[in-house]
Amino acid sequence: MRNFLRSAVAAAFLIATGVAIAQAPDWYEHRDERFRGEQWRARMFTEVKEDLDHIQNKTFPVGRDEFRIVRTKQELDELQRDLAAHRFNQQKLDEVIGAMQRVVADNRMSERDRHILNEDLQRLREYREHHEGWR
Repeated sequence: MRNFLRSAVAAAFLIATGVAIAQAPDWYEHRDERFRGEQWRARMFTEVKEDLDHIQNKTFPVGRDEFRIVRTKQELDELQRDLAAHRFNQQKLDEVIGAMQRVVADNRMSERDRHILNEDLQRLREYREHHEGWR
C-alpha cells in the first residue's frame, strides 16, 4: 500500500510539473518578440547576455562549455562598460565576437540554441560595421 501511495504522489507531482511547464511561456517565443521593431538595438548587448544566460542554464556547470560561456559574458561586460563610458573599443568587440564564435563552434547545445547564438553573432558583426549610426 505504501508503495502505491508513493507512486501516486510521484505521478501527481510529475503531472503537475508537466502542466506548469506547458503553461509557462516559451522562452524562444519571448526571445523572438524582443527583437521585433527597432528598439532592440538599444538593448542588444543585454539581449545577447540573456541568450548566453539561457544557454548557460542548460549547460553542465563544470567544464569547458561553462568556461567558454562565462568568459564570453565577462568580455561582453567589459565591452558594455566601455560603451557606457562612450568609448568604442574595436579590439574588445572583436574579442566578444571571437568568444561567441568559440561558444557556437565548440559548445554542446541544441541546434535551436546554436541558431540563436549565430543570430546574436550576426548582430554583433553588424554593430561592428555600422556602430557610428547604431541606436
